[in-house]
Amino acid sequence: MAFVTVSVAVSVDGFMAGHNQRLDKAFGDGPTDEIMRWMMETREENAAEIAEIVDADAFIMGRNMFSPGRGEWDPEWTGWWGEDPPYHKPVFVLTSHAREDLPMAGGTTFHFVTGGPHEALERAVKATGDGRISIAGGATTINQFLTAGLVDQIVLHVAPVIMGAGTRLFDGVPAMRLQLLGSRSASLATHITYKVVR
Repeated sequence: MAFVTVSVAVSVDGFMAGHNQRLDKAFGDGPTDEIMRWMMETREENAAEIAEIVDADAFIMGRNMFSPGRGEWDPEWTGWWGEDPPYHKPVFVLTSHAREDLPMAGGTTFHFVTGGPHEALERAVKATGDGRISIAGGATTINQFLTAGLVDQIVLHVAPVIMGAGTRLFDGVPAMRLQLLGSRSASLATHITYKVVR
């Protein structure tokens, strides 16, 4: 059976991004750089957690995580990551607008899914069998999977900043019980792993 995980950076008040995400500010307005500082400035201290974020057999993400655009696709846009995205596995992008598969260097292929979270998960399971599937983001996409009861594990990388506004993890998610599996404090983040109890 496939194992579905979430591993994301958040502010102390639960935001993953600010309002007004755009090409020149991918995470939107506010102190959003603070959420990712631990990945950029203390990579060695957090090497295991950084490696774990891309340690999956397939990934699912929302349109907002892949592109700053809305509406019809700009065929020139191939993601934020350049020619060799860090995933190196199949990535299923939830969208309302169909697009042909987009193979990239390093083994990443973006597949665009118009049928919602369940279709994306079915396609990821078909691609991986009993593998590990990561719901990469953003918050709205993760919240859809949590609400549908499709997530087995949540890993939070909590940055010491309060955003105050933006796109928040767990908004609209129904009550659920979590089991703490482990935590580790670092200089710019606290890493917390939970099992979703069903």
